[in-house]
Amino acid sequence: MSFDLVDIESKEINNPGAFENQYPYVFVAEVCSVGDGAHSKVNRVSEGLPYLTSKNIGQGKLKLDNYDCISKEDFERLFPQNSKATRRPIAGDVLIGIIGTFGNAYLYKNNDHFGFASSIGILRPNPKVLFPGFLYYVITSQKFKNVHANYNAGSVQGYTNIPTIKKLQLPLPPLNEQKKIAALLKSLDDRIASLRETNTTLEAIAQALFKSWFVDFDPVYAKQQGNEPEGMDTFTAALFPDSFEESELGLVPRGWWVGNVGQIAEIIDCLHAKKPELLGEGWPFLQLSNIRDDGLLDASKVSYITEVDYKKWISRIEVNQGDCVITNVGRVGAVAQIPAGFKAAMGRNMTAIRPKNEWFYPTYLVELLQSSWMRTEIKRRTDVGTILDALNVRNIPALRCVLAPSEVMISFESTCRSLRAAMEANLERINSLAAIRDTLLPRLISGQLRLPEAVDTNL
Repeated sequence: MSFDLVDIESKEINNPGAFENQYPYVFVAEVCSVGDGAHSKVNRVSEGLPYLTSKNIGQGKLKLDNYDCISKEDFERLFPQNSKATRRPIAGDVLIGIIGTFGNAYLYKNNDHFGFASSIGILRPNPKVLFPGFLYYVITSQKFKNVHANYNAGSVQGYTNIPTIKKLQLPLPPLNEQKKIAALLKSLDDRIASLRETNTTLEAIAQALFKSWFVDFDPVYAKQQGNEPEGMDTFTAALFPDSFEESELGLVPRGWWVGNVGQIAEIIDCLHAKKPELLGEGWPFLQLSNIRDDGLLDASKVSYITEVDYKKWISRIEVNQGDCVITNVGRVGAVAQIPAGFKAAMGRNMTAIRPKNEWFYPTYLVELLQSSWMRTEIKRRTDVGTILDALNVRNIPALRCVLAPSEVMISFESTCRSLRAAMEANLERINSLAAIRDTLLPRLISGQLRLPEAVDTNL
């Protein structure tokens, strides 16, 4: 694929909301080949090469929880090697959602190998004037998103077309400057990704331990067979019995019992009132978007309300350290635990679960609510509706669980609390790094902030 070098001059700014830029502007079409995915009908197969649509393009990552596959033959037909069209992706291409996940972007890597539909646009930078990593960060910047959004066709899904994307404008620093900018921003993203992977590992360890102790009863089975339980010291092993007894859930360790969430925690419903006006600052107000999928609370995007509204919305409960918040609709059963030093009002469609003083084992509580066992319990208690499924507050106390003597609970708490604390600290670091990146990004790509020559550009 050939490119013509562009005459890099300042362009007249026609795009609404364009960058306040100290670098010259170019149109996307001047520095990129622009196309989209396959328009032809494809035959989906059960196994083959991934065939993605815009729903699979997240912000900087692929969302592969649900995707179609096509055969190798179809892939070669739809994405031929020597095609002049910008369609078969190569490393350095930037993919962008143009239908559905409007504006989400992904930088295609060396080890990627997939096809994609016409709901995804593809930008291939001219390597003589535009560095792929820099292009990716421009495309993902809030300023570019705002510009792009002005060309949303206004459908329910959101839509733009290839001719429009070609006419959008980009700031264009010297190539070496682009590489330095991309190197710095990538180092921040790499650190964020590493912390996220660490948190995934920590949660997997905590969940594995919970399952071993309270679902599979591995230490009890080991002792029943005359073996020493694995992965624990002699003192901890002595806390477990060596036999079982019958319960409504089948065999449980001798001396343990089947209980429910209502026995170990207070269940406090949200305030059923009109949603208050949200502010940029004030008193913290939790919404469903703050509830993550890993048991952590995303406090980086908390909304705020007035003091008067805050006092109204905490009339039932002001959620505090150790409390869990569970969603009632939408992502039914998503759980987050309130971290140390944080208090907030709780918005609608969620319920607070506060450990009782006589059963104050907050780590057991959050791991219980996160467990696959509890997911099944919640599903069993969820009311299926014509529009949205819902977990009724009245059903939460009846969610069943296996409870152990206090010495076992204390041991689990002391073992796993440090894991949860590390996860909370890592999430705080992630949010701080993301805030730094988001602050630096517009200043760097506009030229308002220049980097020293010492920045490594070997990407």
